[in-house]
Amino acid sequence: MPNRRYEDPEFAEAAAADPNAGDETAAEQSEAAAPPEAATDEALAALEKERDTLKEQLLRTVADFDNYRKRIERERRELSDYAATDVLLELLPIIDNFERALQAPASALGATAGRPAESEAFKKGVELIHKQMLDLLRKRGVTLIDALGADFDPNVHQAVIHEPSDEHREGEVMQELQRGYKLGDRLLRPAMVKVAKRQ
Repeated sequence: MPNRRYEDPEFAEAAAADPNAGDETAAEQSEAAAPPEAATDEALAALEKERDTLKEQLLRTVADFDNYRKRIERERRELSDYAATDVLLELLPIIDNFERALQAPASALGATAGRPAESEAFKKGVELIHKQMLDLLRKRGVTLIDALGADFDPNVHQAVIHEPSDEHREGEVMQELQRGYKLGDRLLRPAMVKVAKRQ
């Protein structure tokens, strides 16, 4: 690029009148372009405050996202449990029938004179199916409600009979007529029970 200082006639005249004029302009330009020597305390404090604000916003955003993730996971689990509830409720009467079959005398299970081995095999088959169904319930988070001998609890027991008894304490569950089940902490089906009362 040609040097304007020597080609421009006006610049040449100004340079002839004041030979130091071009040098002052260059000095002023270098002075204006030079960075400030140090940041002021106020500017530094403002930057630190902005950094702290942004850091706090970031931490809040991370915490909000973590809470959101946990809430979605909990809702997904609850929805899954709720969807499984209907199927599990339909299985419970089948399990009840297996338990009744296991409590029946051998003659009711098909034992005939001269065929006790078949009856025993049939009973073992029913026991095996019953065990598999209980294992399935356990895997899905279903637990039995212990009722027999416990104090009557209206949250998990349904009293269908109140019977006077001197052998049991007041409010004790004397007999379990139908098993109760829980799905996690929620009641799936209350236990139907006979409760003792004082005469």
